[in-house]
Amino acid sequence: MTVNRRYVSPRREEQARQTRRAILGAAATLFVDPGYAATPLTAVAAEAGVAVQTVYAVFGSKRQLLSDLVDVTLAGDDEQVPLPERAFVAEIRAASGLRAKLDRFARHLTEIHARQADVMLALAGAATADADAAAIWGKNLDDRRRGMLMFAADLAETGEVRLSRDQAADVLWLAQDVRNYDWLVRRRGWPAEQFQRWFIDGVTAQLTGSCGGSSTASPRS
Repeated sequence: MTVNRRYVSPRREEQARQTRRAILGAAATLFVDPGYAATPLTAVAAEAGVAVQTVYAVFGSKRQLLSDLVDVTLAGDDEQVPLPERAFVAEIRAASGLRAKLDRFARHLTEIHARQADVMLALAGAATADADAAAIWGKNLDDRRRGMLMFAADLAETGEVRLSRDQAADVLWLAQDVRNYDWLVRRRGWPAEQFQRWFIDGVTAQLTGSCGGSSTASPRS
């Protein structure tokens, strides 16, 4: 029996990836300024250099484009790799001791915030007036909460955490909010290393009930 196999052209697949990246890049620019609500998909298409029908063919809707943009911005790529299988998660789990785990997470967090702050802050702003943006923002909050519950469970295995898993997740969830990074690093001018020390020292103190850790130098005026 003859089996018909669909031919997949590597060149065509690469063109499709490039088109998707171009549309996501355009959305990343325009959804920040002038903003999600003020940006029609025709404007995204023009910025990306494609027809608006192409945007619909790739993403289906403006809401899905925003959702995919948030996912790609957070991950740093468009690879279909679940969070628990990402390399940085394995490195955190392999680290020995609470501060070592928090140190690796803080470095990862800083990298993410440097990449995603504009998009996430724009999403938070859009969520106050747009139902689609609000739904995606709410999903992001829920996803972060689940991620911090997983992280709290890993930290608890060190035997150093004095809070319940839920309370520890609350501390982690609040400390890693992008608005902390925006205020301290982007507005107040803290170096990334100082922000990381602030995160590690503050979270360690909350989780262990101590005030240990290195002191943090004063930020620049």
